[in-house]
Amino acid sequence: MKAHVSFFSFLCLICLLPASAQQISSRWMDELNWLEFRELVPAKVKTVLLTTGTLEPHGVANNGADNLAPVKIAEAIAEDVNALIAPHIPYGVTGSMAPYPGALHIPAEVYAPYVRAVLEGLAKNGFKNIVIVNGHGGPQTEVLQRVAQEVALARGVNTLVVNWWAACPEAAQEVFGNPGGHAGENETAFIQAINPKLVKRERLAQVTATANPAPGAWAATPAPSSIGLYQKGAGAPSDFDQRKADDYYRRVIACVAALVKDTLRKWEQAGFN
Repeated sequence: MKAHVSFFSFLCLICLLPASAQQISSRWMDELNWLEFRELVPAKVKTVLLTTGTLEPHGVANNGADNLAPVKIAEAIAEDVNALIAPHIPYGVTGSMAPYPGALHIPAEVYAPYVRAVLEGLAKNGFKNIVIVNGHGGPQTEVLQRVAQEVALARGVNTLVVNWWAACPEAAQEVFGNPGGHAGENETAFIQAINPKLVKRERLAQVTATANPAPGAWAATPAPSSIGLYQKGAGAPSDFDQRKADDYYRRVIACVAALVKDTLRKWEQAGFN
């Protein structure tokens, strides 16, 4: 009798799950075949997460930090926001960090039309909501915001660009007591939470940190340091506390998920979805 009740309860639980959760074999677009995709988009899934980044130095963290972070964020929130994950765009507008070993730079005039073509393709395939989870700052953010808006207006879709580190500033302040910076305590901790082996803490003495200049104050190429702090003397990697890293990671994931869900809800209420 107990076994029968348990099986009945299990069936009831399955019935209560959203149809999308029951039928989606993978959240990754490149793991779906065309028949599965046709059944899912847009009937069951209207939202796609497109991740973007670049290869550039990050103090003692890996050069691919700007690629790894947004991909892991998308992976963590995809089911919660009922989205598919598009293949990642790994090369970006690196700028003043490009001269460092292992970095690559795509000029904005080349990057912009490529990203536009990707967004156009996602719209053509039936996605109504295109969410860009971006891992790299500088001029790349301006390009992404401009192109995303142009595609939204031209194709009648909804676009959102999320620069994860900037979207959740309170998380860094609450966990570390400082705003962090490029390759600072916050970004290094985020990578540490994903894979501690990618953070070479023993090499920290070989890397100096500098405060980012105020807009219009000065600019240098190559950037004088691979660690750029938002505030002078605050936010450099220090104790590499794994508990803080894990806490920061969880807060950022929750923050980005909440932002995306809130935006999707408001689009729905406004009749745009």
